[in-house]
Amino acid sequence: MRSFLFVPGDSARKFESAKKTAADALILDLEDSVAPDQKAAARTITRGLLDARKAGQKIYIRVNALDTGLTLGDLAAVMPGRPDGIVLPKCEGAADVNRLALYLDAFEAAFAIELGSTRIVVVATETAKAVLKLHDFEGASPRLWGLMWGAEDRAASLGASRNRTDGRFHGPFLLARDLCLISAAAAGVVAVDTVFTDIDNLDALKEETIEARRDGFLAKAIIH
Repeated sequence: MRSFLFVPGDSARKFESAKKTAADALILDLEDSVAPDQKAAARTITRGLLDARKAGQKIYIRVNALDTGLTLGDLAAVMPGRPDGIVLPKCEGAADVNRLALYLDAFEAAFAIELGSTRIVVVATETAKAVLKLHDFEGASPRLWGLMWGAEDRAASLGASRNRTDGRFHGPFLLARDLCLISAAAAGVVAVDTVFTDIDNLDALKEETIEARRDGFLAKAIIH
């Protein structure tokens, strides 16, 4: 899989649009793109969207982070729909991956899903602590498929006022990017490049994607 397209989990309209794209996988998002008072409704909507997926297009679900208390509820709502994978935000090392893997073991058993078939992609650089734990994925569950790096929440974690100037990432963000790439290689999983936020600048998106592939990233997250 080369491309992961984020879609708000509470928008059937945007999902219908996203289904028409050539993205290898869609990530139905229950986290940042859903307002706090819409979390419960988004679970129900997302569950319905899983049943309406396009043949051959994989569906991942980004659940809320483990420290929110919402993760289990998210999984209980969506796992009956048999998503191809779960995206875990604000992941801080193998312990978080393995905790999620245990949850998935239980839900797969409960819903007669093939054990171990639900993959895990983690967003591994969103907090300062997460970056320091990037060396810690070699002992993670075999469910782990990829490490994605993210720059938006990381800016908030660092207290940075911005993460780019003229389309180029600043040093602390490039450090997280490069460490994510190296850690994914060390763990034997796919490195996933972060989203490009200037959605009208397709030439810059192309340039960033080519650079990411040159350096060793095998997939990219995207928004529209």
